[in-house]
Amino acid sequence: MFRTTLLRSLRTPLVSKQVIAKPSTLLTAKPIQFSFVRSYAGFPPLTRELARERILELLEGYDKVDSSKGEITDASSFTSDLGLDSLDVVEVVMELEHEFNIQIPDNEADSLKTVGQTIDYILSQPDAC
Repeated sequence: MFRTTLLRSLRTPLVSKQVIAKPSTLLTAKPIQFSFVRSYAGFPPLTRELARERILELLEGYDKVDSSKGEITDASSFTSDLGLDSLDVVEVVMELEHEFNIQIPDNEADSLKTVGQTIDYILSQPDAC
C-alpha cells in the first residue's frame, strides 16, 4: 500500500495550477535568493578576553561542571578541577566548535586539557569568530 501511495504522490504535480503565474510575469519577476550565513559583522575582533568570557559562559552553563571546586580560571583542568569525565570533555569540545564556528580535529581535541590551552587553540584558528 505504501509503495503505491508513494508512486502516486510522485506522479502528481508538485505545484498546483492556481500557483503558476503567467509567462509574462515570470520574465519580469526577479528571483528571490536566500542566504543563511552566520555573521559577526559589527562585532569586535576575537580577543583573548572575549574568547575567555565566551568559554567560561559555556562552561558555567554546562550542568556537569562542578562549581563547588572554586572559580574557573585559565589553569582549570577540565577533568580534575571541573569534574568532567572524558565524554563530558568531548561534549564541551563539540559546543566550543559550535560556539566559535571551527572544527577541532580529534588529535588536537585530546591535547586540550585546561581552559587556557583551549583559549590559546581557539585564538590560533584563523576562522574562529
